[in-house]
Formats: sequence, structure tokens, C-alpha cells
Amino acid sequence: MKITAFVASLAIIGSEAFAPGVSNSRSATALNAEKGSTSRIAFLQQSAAAVAASVTLFPGQANAAKYGGFGAGSPEVIDPKDAIVDEEILKSDSVQKAIGGVKGYKQSVVDMKSALSADTQADIGPKIRKDLDFSVIRSDLNAINAALDEDTQRGTDRIVRAILQDITELEVSQKQKPGVARSETRLGNVCKKLDKLEKSFDDYLAFAK
Repeated sequence: MKITAFVASLAIIGSEAFAPGVSNSRSATALNAEKGSTSRIAFLQQSAAAVAASVTLFPGQANAAKYGGFGAGSPEVIDPKDAIVDEEILKSDSVQKAIGGVKGYKQSVVDMKSALSADTQADIGPKIRKDLDFSVIRSDLNAINAALDEDTQRGTDRIVRAILQDITELEVSQKQKPGVARSETRLGNVCKKLDKLEKSFDDYLAFAK
């Protein structure tokens, strides 16, 4: 009985860790929790640990730990057409610039897909690090979030976490050992990561139309 109670307490703590917090300030988003010195690899390790814990404690909800559990498929993410948007802020120069930036990130992903289509051994690592910089992406997504009401932000924050995880997983999956060719299986995994990331950007941009 003690073991059962202990596992149950862990489940409650784990579920609270993923529950969106309610704040009276627009700046208190999930993005801010990832600021500072958190590296791409550290973020991936944290995400992987969280997924592993949820699968262990809730095997019946394994799919909820994947992208759909905290990305566009999450019940916290409202339909973009129902989002409350401050049109004045949305039309501001800073937000429009940020929207252009996010569209650029999406185009970079499309370009990487084209590069791999032309050369299955293409090294896209440098482009990932150059075009998909965490700090710049966070800044742009925060700027766009400022035009959304708090209820909408709780959903878009989940999409942002999906985007950051997608980028980290992409960078890890595309790495190859020197002199070792990329296999069809690994190529397929990289392409799936790119497709997933492209969709994540599309999901977020749907709130900025």
C-alpha cells in the first residue's frame, strides 16, 4: 500500500508539472521558464525524461506524451479562429517583424527538406544552428504572444514548447559519425522531424493571421 501511495503521489506531482500555470501577466509564459543558459541538449534531456516518466506512470496515455499531447493536438490549444487577438498589437512593427521571422524559420525547414531530397547525405547541422537559434526564436514567439489573450497564450505556449523540442530532436537526429553514411532509416527519421517542425510553425502562425 505504501508503494502504491508513493507512485500515486509521483503521478500527481508529474501531472502538476505539466499543467499550465495561470498568471495575471502576459510575460509569464512557458517560454520564460526556458530562458537563460538552458542549452538545446539540456532541453532535450529534460523533455525525454518527462516523456519517459509519463509513459511509465501512465502507460495508457503514452500518446499524450508525444507532440500531440502538448502541441496543436492538446486540449489546451484552442482553435485559432476562436482566439482573442489584439489587432492593434498584431499590426505593430515589432509583431509583424516577428511574424516574418517565424515564416523565415519555416522556410528554412522547407529548404532543409529540399537539400536532403537532393542529397541524402547533406549536412544540415550548420543550417539548423544558424537559422534556428533558440534565443531568437523565443524572442519572436514572445513578441507574437503579446498580441494574444491569456487563455490563447496557454495554448500557444504548448506549441512553442513543441517547436523547441522539435528543433532539439532534429539537431540530434541529423548528426552522423565521420565517414559513416546516413542510412535510409536515419534519413526517414530526420525527414519526419522536419515535417513535424514545419507543422509546428504552421500551427503557431495560424494564430497570427
